Amino acid sequence: MSKTNETFTDQWSTTLNSKILKFLKVKKFNKMTPVQAITIPLFLQHKDVCVEAVTGSGKTLAFVVPILEMLLKKYTNESRFDKYHIHSLIISPTRELAQQTYDITNEFIQSFDDQQRFSCIKFVGGTKHEADVEEFRQHGGTIVIATPGRIEELLKIKTSSFNLIANLKSLEMLILDEADRLLDLGFLTSLNTIFDSLPKQRRTGLFSATQTDELEKLIRAGLRNPVRITVKQTGSAANQRTPSTLKNFYMICEPNEKLSQLVHFINEQRPAKIMIFLSTCACVQYFASVLKHLYQSSTSTTIYAMHRKLRNKRTTVIEQFRAETSTTTTAILLCTDIVARGIDLPDVDWVIQYDPPTTVVQFVHRCGRTARLGRLGNALLMLLPNEAAYVNFLLNSQKVPLTEMTTPDINTIENVIPTVRQLATSDKAIYDRSKQAFVSYVQAYAKHECSLLLRLKELDLGGVAEGAFALVHLPRMPELKNRVISNFNQGQTVNADAIPYKQSLAKKRQMEKEDPTLKPQKRVKTVAFSIQKEKNLKKRLKRLRREQAENERIMGAEVERAENEKNIDDIAKEYSKLKRLRRTQRFNKIQKSKRNKRNDLELSEDEQLSDME
Repeated sequence: MSKTNETFTDQWSTTLNSKILKFLKVKKFNKMTPVQAITIPLFLQHKDVCVEAVTGSGKTLAFVVPILEMLLKKYTNESRFDKYHIHSLIISPTRELAQQTYDITNEFIQSFDDQQRFSCIKFVGGTKHEADVEEFRQHGGTIVIATPGRIEELLKIKTSSFNLIANLKSLEMLILDEADRLLDLGFLTSLNTIFDSLPKQRRTGLFSATQTDELEKLIRAGLRNPVRITVKQTGSAANQRTPSTLKNFYMICEPNEKLSQLVHFINEQRPAKIMIFLSTCACVQYFASVLKHLYQSSTSTTIYAMHRKLRNKRTTVIEQFRAETSTTTTAILLCTDIVARGIDLPDVDWVIQYDPPTTVVQFVHRCGRTARLGRLGNALLMLLPNEAAYVNFLLNSQKVPLTEMTTPDINTIENVIPTVRQLATSDKAIYDRSKQAFVSYVQAYAKHECSLLLRLKELDLGGVAEGAFALVHLPRMPELKNRVISNFNQGQTVNADAIPYKQSLAKKRQMEKEDPTLKPQKRVKTVAFSIQKEKNLKKRLKRLRREQAENERIMGAEVERAENEKNIDDIAKEYSKLKRLRRTQRFNKIQKSKRNKRNDLELSEDEQLSDME
């Protein structure tokens, strides 16, 4: 469990409502962080604020506390309090972060004696719009926490019992949490649409761990003369983007021993709470299966997997990993960058980055999952020899110094490659996942932001395939063409088609593959359609009509005219049939597009990202 390094000295203001102070005391938030000490008084003085502070500095309480303070003051001064009037709107980039903010805010409200007078509601993807409308109709929403895509969709719904634009007329506070991430996900248009529906006389807070040029545009569009707050660390870490209580390490691993070094490092740190960041969803799925197999005999080790494709299961995984606090067990969360921003996971001892992140900003946010709120934490970046220059790049761009951690001799640690390969040869599902993970890793590597430093043509694909992914066979992929793969030791020859599936669904697919009659028959289209065929028929029809016109001018051509007329009728009927078919298919395509659009609106915005997210 992470140790605490107390660095905060500001006491909570005694002018805050006693109910808020009581809850803060119960939760042992005895002192304010610098960002809270500066931001809360400005909010209460009716100021717009633009806050930049390192990740894990307590930004959530910096806007939740003043919102609740204003609500409690309004409740005291007003005898009538309409629960359908939205007082505060908090916009988060992902539903995981929205859920976290909702939990904190709702916990505050539930601790108040008169919590029934105002409520907190959450609008995120993964549910139908009707459910959100019904929830608001029943309980109202004094504080609304939402993702931008969903709130934009709800603004378009206007019924006699639900009109969000009208409910927002009394809005007093707008919060943009992790604003730079909102822009990275392409929500600028949605945010501008939301701004147009909000009253101009409001307080706006913009919170972010990093400042970008795009963020400046958002500030000019949504804030009025904001007070800019930049909370920096003191001493040698003044310009550092990661918390000063975080120790950053890096390790140079040979490609053919990377996975073994990872497993050895985990064993050295046990018991611990560890997060392992990987580049793609496929990598998370594969390595989660691998680690579960390697630690299946350990009852004190739990493996969790978190990525975009889990959809509604993501919240459950987050809560389970967050609840892991025991010092006698080991909890390992394998994840993509979907949990790199804003998610508060307490007592994380180590953040391990198995691959360099796609963008350098993500490195900072990944590390920020540990050493939060003044606690001590550690982060490890695993690099290949050709990636060593990335360390200096981090130092120059993010002011983050990394200390080298020497790797033990491969002959002195357990080589897990044979074990993992044996797992792949005993279960076709694992075999398939290994190849999918490797392909997705290479594709993500080719799109890296630092392509001048991390060059795909310098990557030892054979060594990585064997030592980092423990592949049985190399997959067929364009990146392997014209490449000399000399460092891949295949080992024993294995017939991939003979590998059985162990899981029930995978077994069913295997049986369908072996016996095609078991596979459900797809609906067969009765009429084929071809635009080229329609064009050809049109040309033939025109030619026959020209010939018919010439035959009518020629005496004694009655037979030719009759035969030509018959051909014209046949072709005209076929041509008309194709035209009707095209109109029908065009109509069906439009209807299908509308249905897909409605279905997509029911997904959260982060679920609509690519697998590389």
